Amino acid sequence: MASELPAGWTLERVRALSADPTATPLSLDRLVVIEAADQADYERLWPDLIPAFHGLCLVRHDGEWLMGHLDKDGSVLCWASYGPELAKAIHSL
Repeated sequence: MASELPAGWTLERVRALSADPTATPLSLDRLVVIEAADQADYERLWPDLIPAFHGLCLVRHDGEWLMGHLDKDGSVLCWASYGPELAKAIHSL
């Protein structure tokens, strides 16, 4: 994951900032969706990085970090964008 993180980021830094020593990258081989506003359906996302911590996930899609949670089937359901900065997205927990 370190090679996929933004410049200056390491897995150890993600763990420290999230206060979760078990933070880990998730495989991209899973369904990732976001709730679409004012719609009954979901929009599928194609992320390039999914760090998980505290039972939540951040999903990087098109340069934006989205917050979500991991379902029992391994899919990720996102509900909001927290912008392009990883530190701000982590602090949004």
